[in-house]
Amino acid sequence: MYTLKVCRIGNSLGTTLPEEILQKLRVDEGDTIFVTETADGVYLTTSNPDFDKAMEAYNKVSTKYRNALEELAK
Repeated sequence: MYTLKVCRIGNSLGTTLPEEILQKLRVDEGDTIFVTETADGVYLTTSNPDFDKAMEAYNKVSTKYRNALEELAK
């Protein structure tokens, strides 16, 4: 467990992440981190939840519409 202190950054509040967390997230300066709220709590992730939803939708229709998707890919 890590304890992070919230500090003022300009007109906003922010915190710094320890090097160990940055390595686990595999992020570097300029990367985007998404904050996802679930029933279990709030999580930091590097994967875009909108992209994940789009891939779930694609996986549902990919076998049914395989021929149409192949034609669209040309």
